[in-house]
Amino acid sequence: MSTPDSRPNPPFIGPDGQARCRWCGGAPEFLPYHDTEWGFPVADDRRLFEKLCLEGFQSGLSWRTILSKRENFRAAFHGFDIDRVAAFTADDVERLLQDEGIVRHRGKIEAAIHNAQRARELIAQEGSLAAFFWRHEPDAATLATPQTVSTSAASQALSKALKKQGWKFVGPTTVYAFMQAMGLVNDHSADCVVRPQVARAREAFTPPRTPAGN
Repeated sequence: MSTPDSRPNPPFIGPDGQARCRWCGGAPEFLPYHDTEWGFPVADDRRLFEKLCLEGFQSGLSWRTILSKRENFRAAFHGFDIDRVAAFTADDVERLLQDEGIVRHRGKIEAAIHNAQRARELIAQEGSLAAFFWRHEPDAATLATPQTVSTSAASQALSKALKKQGWKFVGPTTVYAFMQAMGLVNDHSADCVVRPQVARAREAFTPPRTPAGN
């Protein structure tokens, strides 16, 4: 006879009977995001830029709110194409403020456009956003127990570096959530069935580097 899990934070048991991070049972849209995206390493500049923008929009809100609107954000921001967003004008800001499918917050909208402009500068300087972000990958030996902290020395360092470049809405907590999602840390719980999948993906992943001479 089975008994209730007595651990303080028992895992979420998915429809396949496998244990997963507890948070992914919080909403129906969390499970596919958790299983196929969260924590897997990303080297694509567009995806990195998109995620950092969405984390900025999430500030003060829930990830479920942002995830449920993600396709609307992608449509409104032209797939988070960095060059196109960097070229947005005041008219685009007004257009976005009328878009009920996204978070209509002037400061966050203007920050996304501003950050696209800073992203272009960073790409020119580093060769890619990915090379810059992955340079801040922390040593695995320094990581806390999964999902026990909301910031870290690495996220503080990356936040400081981004702010020095002029980026907005990139505080240490926002940046740590970005690092969790984009695979710079494997923060899946120890008993999560996806954790070893992410570990294998990270082992096979070659972090991008800044080209010689940059």
